Amino acid sequence: MIGPSGTVRVMVATKPVDFRKGMEGLAMLVREHMKADPFSGAVYVFRAKRADRIKLIFWDGTGLCLFAKRLEEGVFRWPKIEDGVMRLSAAELSALLDHPC
Repeated sequence: MIGPSGTVRVMVATKPVDFRKGMEGLAMLVREHMKADPFSGAVYVFRAKRADRIKLIFWDGTGLCLFAKRLEEGVFRWPKIEDGVMRLSAAELSALLDHPC
């Protein structure tokens, strides 16, 4: 995967978001709804209502990065959807991105 590696904090917004949002809109959600700093170096994960799409934003030290993935078949394995924020390890994020249902 292109992007952060090693030890990184991963925060997951468990409530689906409007996938028309770009990195600025998602950064605003990080600040306002997740009560976090989008420029902290953590990876912030968002999902659409359909579980086949995912977006991540993260600060790489020089700029805000946006990663998006849409599966051709299947869906991402998601925990039960609730309002709030969930934390994942870098390994769990990798498993989420690499092993859809």
